[in-house]
Amino acid sequence: MPRSVSESAAVLTIDLGAIAENWRRLQLKLNNVPCAAVVKADAYGLGADNVAPALWQAGCRTFCVALTEEAVDLRKVLPTANIHVLGGIWTGDIDALVEYSLTPVLNSLDDVHRWRSVCIQKQKALPCDVQFDTGMARLGLDRIEVSRLQSTPDLLSGLNIDVVLSHLACADDPDHPLNAEQRSRFDAYRKLCNAKRASFANSSGIFLGADYHFDLGRPGIALYGGNPTPQTNNPMAQTIKLQGKILQVRHVDHSETVGYGASYHVTGPTRVATVGVGYADGYLRSLSSSGFGTIGGHRIPVVGRISMDLITFDVTSVPETVTVPGALIDLIGTDEDADAVSDKAGTISYEILTSLGDRYARTYVNAEIPRPQGTHS
Repeated sequence: MPRSVSESAAVLTIDLGAIAENWRRLQLKLNNVPCAAVVKADAYGLGADNVAPALWQAGCRTFCVALTEEAVDLRKVLPTANIHVLGGIWTGDIDALVEYSLTPVLNSLDDVHRWRSVCIQKQKALPCDVQFDTGMARLGLDRIEVSRLQSTPDLLSGLNIDVVLSHLACADDPDHPLNAEQRSRFDAYRKLCNAKRASFANSSGIFLGADYHFDLGRPGIALYGGNPTPQTNNPMAQTIKLQGKILQVRHVDHSETVGYGASYHVTGPTRVATVGVGYADGYLRSLSSSGFGTIGGHRIPVVGRISMDLITFDVTSVPETVTVPGALIDLIGTDEDADAVSDKAGTISYEILTSLGDRYARTYVNAEIPRPQGTHS
């Protein structure tokens, strides 16, 4: 059951309008090339049931997820969208892929053989995508399989290939030589299959220029406010605010320590506020004594170790009338966005967003989004 703001020790506010605006900015950057939306991992932790309809309303028609079960859930809220499953196909997924009109990405020749068998059984060339590995050593047909395909081009015959795709490894570094190497390989590989369109650019790839755009942009993190151009100011709107409630305020002095391991020693009279959020909620333990929050215009440091359910802040600099039980401290927001928090945690904003737990009271703003009507038939 969703928790109300009054019942929860923390509030996560998600701005659907900002997510939709980010999609529009990316679409503008792509010029006339359509922009898809990657909504895997429950829309990067922000709730696909709410995010995907907002993106649909903004004009997005193509959506990508990682798993077939994610695609089935998405189909229930977007009955007529184009939904692509990036993670390949398993035998147990086939019935759902067909029933819900989902487009699987074929990531190996085994996937190709498996999907051809399905098409033969159904007596219909069902749509699919084909991915080539151009430099990630991850999913996609590798060099050995490409060689087999070059010598036996009819391996892909009989397939209704919508998108041929690959994935950039270093797009967030525009000067990295692998970008051009991957693009060159992709140009060669995509000619091996008769696909309707090609897709290469992820969030950062969109900002590498038109040579990387092809026929479909495929952004993920930029939709949710992550910076796709780390060397410059973030061109995306911020989409979330995470706030934790003060549960209690302690007055401590120089002889006392804070938190597990007695890792933080106060140097004088100090007020310490305990907030009801911890690493179980995605505020990572690596932020211990390095993270910051904001309350009443004051930037306040995390002191001591973050525990499973609790964070402690030094609020000595903040008026006592502001730091009362029930008051909210901003943990992620305008002053400390997900990129800034992830930098201090030694990780990336993807991990911060996808680690956000379900113990928050989630509030969606700009959420009056008409749901698309129709069926997936």
